Amino acid sequence: MAQRRLLLAIMALAAVAAATGFEFHEATVDAIQLGFSNGSLTSTALVRFYLDQITRLNPLLHAVIEVNPDALAQAARADDERATGRRCGPLHGVPVLLKDNIATRDRLNTTAGSFALLGSVVPRDAGVAARLRAAGAVILGKASLTEWSAYRPAPNGWSARGGQTLVFVTLSMKNPYVRSFTPCGSSSGSAVAAAANMAAVTLGTETDGSILCPASLNSVVGIKPTVGLTSRAGVVPISPRQDSVGPICRTVSDAVHVLDAIVGYDALDAEATGAASKYIPNGGYGQFLRMDGFKGKRIGIPNGFFTQEIFEKKQLRAYQKHIQLMRKHGAMVIENIDIAKNLTEVQNVLFSNEHIAMIAEFKLSLNAYLSDLLYSPVRSLADVIAFNKAHPVEERLKDFGQPYFIEAEKTNGIGPVEKASIQHLNKLSADGLEKLMRMHQLDAIVTPNDNGRVFFAVSGMPAITVPAGYDSQGVPFGTCFGGLKGYEPRLIEMAYAYEQATKVRMMPGFKM
Repeated sequence: MAQRRLLLAIMALAAVAAATGFEFHEATVDAIQLGFSNGSLTSTALVRFYLDQITRLNPLLHAVIEVNPDALAQAARADDERATGRRCGPLHGVPVLLKDNIATRDRLNTTAGSFALLGSVVPRDAGVAARLRAAGAVILGKASLTEWSAYRPAPNGWSARGGQTLVFVTLSMKNPYVRSFTPCGSSSGSAVAAAANMAAVTLGTETDGSILCPASLNSVVGIKPTVGLTSRAGVVPISPRQDSVGPICRTVSDAVHVLDAIVGYDALDAEATGAASKYIPNGGYGQFLRMDGFKGKRIGIPNGFFTQEIFEKKQLRAYQKHIQLMRKHGAMVIENIDIAKNLTEVQNVLFSNEHIAMIAEFKLSLNAYLSDLLYSPVRSLADVIAFNKAHPVEERLKDFGQPYFIEAEKTNGIGPVEKASIQHLNKLSADGLEKLMRMHQLDAIVTPNDNGRVFFAVSGMPAITVPAGYDSQGVPFGTCFGGLKGYEPRLIEMAYAYEQATKVRMMPGFKM
């Protein structure tokens, strides 16, 4: 039945495309802007397409938590602006789906998937949301976090803003390629929506792998920027040391268009964005979309990542083929380099110290976020824990519990233990990946999927993952390019050259 509904949906959308002369599926930002220019497309038609996609596919995939009731009005405004000659750049009139932990000061909720925050009122747009509006983008709605939740009308539900009565319904999110396989990570709603053409482009957030993992396993491009390159103000936080906001899109060029729109200084995230602003190149990041992006690059392949113990033969052969391709296109690839003598042991030490620091940072930063809300049913982590206990069904305590929250609530700021862990993380990073890259003069290290995520996370370093293929079950996998802080230009060059040379991405087939 689901496959039949999907076939009918595709037939209906094909008829729309034939009538307008514009191919909606897999439409890139550049194609959308060309359609605007030649009259084959309007923002209103584009928003209607994505709203229709969400209506048809969300019952199957559970990727979108809420659509914006003002999306069509924003699209109409963008159409009017273009008619009078006003454009704000590549994202003008383009629908963007935001992860549901990114605040918007409108009729959308910002809940991070929590029933406790339904109906809360934010004081302002998050920094990245404000930049998207300034770029003329249409805010299409909010993407679910790992476990999908949706708002449904109910006679005795939670009263949200605007008087609408709602309750939460929570289901498991699905991978659009193989629905029985995990979509991975808290930004998986953004990745699933991008992969399934439920939005033109999307935004996710990462603390440790939450952009890189879902992008890899849903065959889309994810950019985890240098920490501070994009503002975290107005984003439901975990760790100020590691949190980063970045694009998840179907192509590298689309992700770069979004990145260009959202980077920059924000007084509400002054320390981090002030420090990272020096990395933003004059002329933006689009200039680094180069077909010859591998030429002259030095790429390191660390030991312990591409092994038979981790991957099946088909996947390992694909990775080996792609590494040879990098050489063919002008890169010097240095294999068998060691980040550490014992990779697993070092990763475990990193995860352990990261956890100690992160739970304390989470309590401090979440309390600050909640206290800044104009209205909220909860004002502290302690309130959230109590709320969850009072609403065990809606918050699925039987399935997930809240051990992380309870452990974090027991912390008391950044004390000697937390400071020692942060110092240890900094030392491990400086003596590990950073030293390795400088010693070998590397432009990037390459790892599979998000397998190197903890090294990038604790160092605040950037990484880009690009579709690399599909395993024997049809599950996607990706190749990740990571580098030192501020290395986005060279990572973009390599990611784009890789994408254009491999061109492995396919539309999802929605297999069971």
